[in-house]
Amino acid sequence: MGSNQTWVTEVTLLGFQVNSALEIFLFGLFSLFYTLTLLGNAVILGLLCLDSRLHTPMYFFLSQLAIIDISYASNSVPKMLANLVSEKRTISFVPCIMRTFLCLAFAATECLLLAVMSCDRSVAIRHLCPVLASASWAFSFLWDLVHLVLILRLPFCGPHEINHFFCEILSVLKLACADTWLNQIIIVSSCVCILVGPLGLVLLSYARILAAILRIQSGEGRGKAFSTCSSHLCVVGLFFGSAIVLYMAPESSQSQDRRKILSLFYSLFNPMLNPLIYSLRNTEVKGALRKILGKKRSV
Repeated sequence: MGSNQTWVTEVTLLGFQVNSALEIFLFGLFSLFYTLTLLGNAVILGLLCLDSRLHTPMYFFLSQLAIIDISYASNSVPKMLANLVSEKRTISFVPCIMRTFLCLAFAATECLLLAVMSCDRSVAIRHLCPVLASASWAFSFLWDLVHLVLILRLPFCGPHEINHFFCEILSVLKLACADTWLNQIIIVSSCVCILVGPLGLVLLSYARILAAILRIQSGEGRGKAFSTCSSHLCVVGLFFGSAIVLYMAPESSQSQDRRKILSLFYSLFNPMLNPLIYSLRNTEVKGALRKILGKKRSV
């Protein structure tokens, strides 16, 4: 390495690189989405704590999903919002790397939890729920420690700019002044194990559900079940599809702007949609919400 290289201690997040009027519009739009994300997931967690009728394996896993969605969005969105209305868009390099690690760990946990939730109901025995959830969290964080160690072994010497709105791993690796082939191999391996594998389980589960729906005699019942199933598949498709395209498609085939848009799907849009699709449309959750609101009015 040459003597004129400067080690990175602080980086600038370039963000969306649009004019000021569009930045203000995006700030308002993304602030609304982030507020809905926090509100929707917080409502789910509150209802699950307050209503004992929702203390079932399915709603236990939905509570874990709500925790992940709040954590995942809060890891990247506040900094993105601040950068949209601020001229100073820098972040210290160590916190940036930690955000990269947390982003990967939360995303991996969500993939594994979705796979667990899609498994046959026979495994969803109440006393196994905490074990399966804890295993998903532990495996994800331990696996992503590998990414963290491999990133920290690299020398980073510039440029001092990340062409993204958060510290996304592929964008961070571009700052390294050494060969990142091992990091790339581990990223692809992670995609196969944590994206493709769980997605296969989810699709297999939904194929069985669709087969069961087709056996429903009532046309109205079949239509309602198909509507619910299709909305779930759309959300799953957005989450897994955007991540697979982002991390498994050849990087040369994607513009950086496209990569930023794909990142928005799993960092902001999915955390906002998950409580609506998986929980707030359920009859039991609606009933619990009416019950809680009714109690407050009567006080």
